[in-house]
Formats: sequence, C-alpha cells, structure tokens
Amino acid sequence: MPFPIKNPALARALAARGYNDPTEVQLAVLAPEALDRDLLVSAQTGSGKTVAFGLALASTILGDAERLPNTILPLVLVIAPTRELALQVHAELTWLYEQAGGRVVSCVGGMDARREQRLLAAGCHIVVGTPGRLQDHINRGALKLDECEAVVLDEADEMLDLGFKDELEFILSAAPQTRRTLLFSATIAREIANLARKYQQNALRIDTVARNQPHADIEYRAIRVGGHEIEQGLVNLLRFHDARALVFCSTRDTVRHLHASLLARGFNAVALSGELSQNERNTALNALREGRAQVCIATDVAARGLDLPDLDLVIHADLPTNKASLLHRSGRTGRAGRKGMCLVLVSPSKRRRAELLLGSANIEAIWQDPPTADQIKTRDQERLLEDEILTAAPTEDELALGAKLLERQDAPTIAAALIRLYRSHLPEPANVTIQAPAPRETFAARLDRAAHPVRENAPYERRTDNAPMAWFRSPIGRKHNADPKWLIPLICRLGGITKAEIGAIRIFDRETKFEIAQDAAERFAAAITAPGVTDLLVEPSTAPGAGPARDPGPRPEKTKFIRPARPEGAKPTEQERRRKNKVMKKTY
Repeated sequence: MPFPIKNPALARALAARGYNDPTEVQLAVLAPEALDRDLLVSAQTGSGKTVAFGLALASTILGDAERLPNTILPLVLVIAPTRELALQVHAELTWLYEQAGGRVVSCVGGMDARREQRLLAAGCHIVVGTPGRLQDHINRGALKLDECEAVVLDEADEMLDLGFKDELEFILSAAPQTRRTLLFSATIAREIANLARKYQQNALRIDTVARNQPHADIEYRAIRVGGHEIEQGLVNLLRFHDARALVFCSTRDTVRHLHASLLARGFNAVALSGELSQNERNTALNALREGRAQVCIATDVAARGLDLPDLDLVIHADLPTNKASLLHRSGRTGRAGRKGMCLVLVSPSKRRRAELLLGSANIEAIWQDPPTADQIKTRDQERLLEDEILTAAPTEDELALGAKLLERQDAPTIAAALIRLYRSHLPEPANVTIQAPAPRETFAARLDRAAHPVRENAPYERRTDNAPMAWFRSPIGRKHNADPKWLIPLICRLGGITKAEIGAIRIFDRETKFEIAQDAAERFAAAITAPGVTDLLVEPSTAPGAGPARDPGPRPEKTKFIRPARPEGAKPTEQERRRKNKVMKKTY
C-alpha cells in the first residue's frame, strides 16, 4: 500500500529513500481523523515513528505547497531525551523536508552552543534538541517560539524517567497555546497521560502496540554462564555469531573494562557511554553504522530510539533493571521488518530474577549454554567454505598469480596457507564452564521448607542426597552475626553457584564452614579466588572436627600476688586509708 500523502515534495523524498510501504503507525497519523489534531501515540520501537510524525507535521507547516515559507523563527520544535536520538531525528527530518526547502537545526548538549545560536539566528523551519539545551537557548533569547505551530515530544516516557519534567513544562509553556502537540511514547503510563491532559487539547489516541506481546521479529535466548565468566561467555557469543552486535552494560566502568578487553582480544570494538564527549559518541555510532566496528559496548544511553542498520545481535551483558529497559535495549535489532536476535547472559545467582524479568515482558526465551571453543572452530570452517573469496569469479590477474603459486607449491600447501591467513584475524575463543541447569525445587519441598524454617545459628542442612561434597570456610562466625539468610545469597553470587549446590552450614563463634557439591567445587574455588573478589574471604577447609586434635600442653600454675607487709611504725598510705574506708562503708 503506497503512502497516502499528496504533497509532491515529500512523496519524492520518500521514493528516493525507498519508502514504498508505510508502517502501521505511519498510516494511523495520516488518517483523515488525525489531520491537524493533537496526537497521543504509543508505538513499538523500530516502527518508523520519526517518519510518522514528520509526515503528520506536513499538513500544518506545508499544506498543499511544494516548498516551506521563508521564516526566521522555527515552525516546529521536536524534543528528544538523548543526544543520539536528537541527532538521528535531525538527520531523518533533514532528508524528508530537503526537497521542500526545509532547514533543520539541532540543539544538543555537548555540541558548540555558539554555533547553534548562529544557525538559529539565520533562520530555520524545524528545531530538534534535548530538553536541557533547548531550555538554555530559550533563557538566553536565542530560541524564540512565538511562531511555533507544532511541538513533538519523542520518547516522552524516557524524558520523564530521566527527570526532565520541569524542563518539558518550561518549554511547553513558552510555546503558543494554539500550537499542535504530538506526543510519542512506547507506553502510555500515568505520568504520560497526565502530561497529555495538561498540554494537549482534544488529542486523538493512537495505540499500535499489541498488549502483552513481545516483538515478533526478535528471537530471545538466555545464556547460562558463571558469574565470573561473563566476559568469556560474551567473547564466545561474539565469535560464534560473527554479526554486528550491540552489548549493553549497566555501568560506565563495565563498559570501559569490556571495551578494553575486547580490543586486546582483537575485536573491532567501540564504546558508548555518558562519560564520552558528543563527538566521541558520534564517532562510535558512525563506525558501527559504516561497518568499521563490529561490536559496540554501551550503557542504556543507546537503548532509546537509535536506528542502527544491519544490527543483527543485541547482548545483555548485565541484566536490565526492568521490563521497559529490556524491551528498549532489545528493540535496537529486529527493526523495519528485519529479523534480530537478543541474548541475555544469566549467572546462576540471577536465574530467578531473569525469569521474572522475561516473564513480565511475556517473552519465552530459549535457555542454552554458551558456545564452546570446538563449536566456534566448526562454525569458522563453515564460514570459510561459504566465504565469497572462494565463490567469487577470479580475475585474469588472480588466475595468473595462482598459476605461479602452483609452480612453487602444491595445492594442499596453498590451501593451508589460505586457512592460516583466514584465521589470523579471528580472536581466540575463550574457555567457558558449561553451567548445568539447577534442579527446580518442587512445590512440596517449598511447603516443607516453609513448615520447618532454619533456626538461627542452627546447622543448616541443604543437601540430603548423600552426594560427594567439599568443605570451605570463612572467618565469619556468631560474633559477626553470621546467618544463613545472608550467607547463602552471598556465597551463590561470589562463587557462581546455585542454592542446590550448597550442603550443610556450620556456624561457630569465629568462623563458618559450609559444603559445596563436589562437581561444582573446582568452579567455586576458581571464582572466589578471582581478582577483585573482596566481599567475603573463603578458602578450602576440612569437615568440622575432622582435623587433628591439638595438644594444649601443661596448664601454667596460677600465681597469687601477695602484697608486701608495711614496715613497723610506718603510717598507712593514702591509698590504704581509702581502701579501708571503702570496706567500712560496705560493712556498715
């Protein structure tokens, strides 16, 4: 179905970009009932929202004319939550209105504010910016909204989550009351609805998000990996899939660490976080878009609105904080009808949290182990045999050089050299421990545990299957308020094990001894001795009472202090008089 748009300038721009079939949200904003009205739109990520509101604005600022009118003050203001999204919206609206003579100016933090002021003073039709920078320009008088005919709030829910409510209210109050207000959001929460009621008039509600339905074009997989082997699991996933990937981390420190580690391993990787300058962030994104980088390690600054073509893989190295973050991170792939894959790295201690998170988003993920080094090498062989370097037709120069090689070496030797050359640029796979899925506790077992709770400081029996166990100790006991309630989660997190792999726990005055299943003991010992683990000192031990008895030796004789007698005729000392008076007071 073609775009239902009559303006020839916009029609030519869409055709030049290959936009032939409109998406659901684009059709909805172009419907007759949406013409020149305030809009409250919720749409799935990757559904073409930027082009949608760009087309919806045409009836207000362009009408049937082929070119926009000459103006100094802007006709449209678009507000976006992040710098990257604002610059992306600026690029989209630039090509959409280019043939209509549209001038689009971006105003974002981290860029030259004086240059933005000069562009605003020269005149423009559309201004795209972030809340803080837009408010700053309004306060300085560089941005005047007296002739503004429409305001667009893109990703409004994210702007409220980031604490931009005051800035939004200030900007909206500075715009004329007669303007159109278009509000786009992934979800219409209570705060968004309140904002719409306050600043919109007779708004048309457009909802293209299927309730409780995950993105159909994204395949989800949960990867079981030890808590101390997240990096190794990530390396093997990147090597196995060999696709352009976006890796999400929860902190800037993790981004720095993984970025440096991947570079050292030979990956073409870039980093993206809030601590980088805007130019550095733009350079990283351009490298990923243009194929000069294969992997981007990012915080949630890249989770909203970024359109990265040919991005086939999203990896959650750290679990998202909530359902919205999970969906927005994952939505960077599977865009515009393309298929994508989302991988969630899950350590044993975070298994339950990951299940709840996926369940809240109604996502059924496939649970599997990370690929091993042998599987990666097998995949490399398949890719080599299908590589275009072998399937492409050779040129005459290449055939001539090949003949000279065959004169010097036989065919197997040349083939082996080709294989070595192919493998020379591939990073080495990492060794990972396959995490056996933990047995799920039955409902009857949970009822029995609830009916017989563990008494404080009592022996804690976890395993009753007589499986071989290994003992460990920690210098924390009753004097340090040791309790299984907080010891068990800490042991699981530090050692990358599950509760089912913990046996008996014995708490003494100054130390605690506990059992770990023998098949997990080696992995547990490697995890607790890894660099940077300082939360709890743990070391191998013997069973309580199993060590050799200590010989205390003869007990020293007690000696009693005898005060020397006072010489005859000597007066009592002041200390003796006070002691005598004290005894007399107690007696009488």
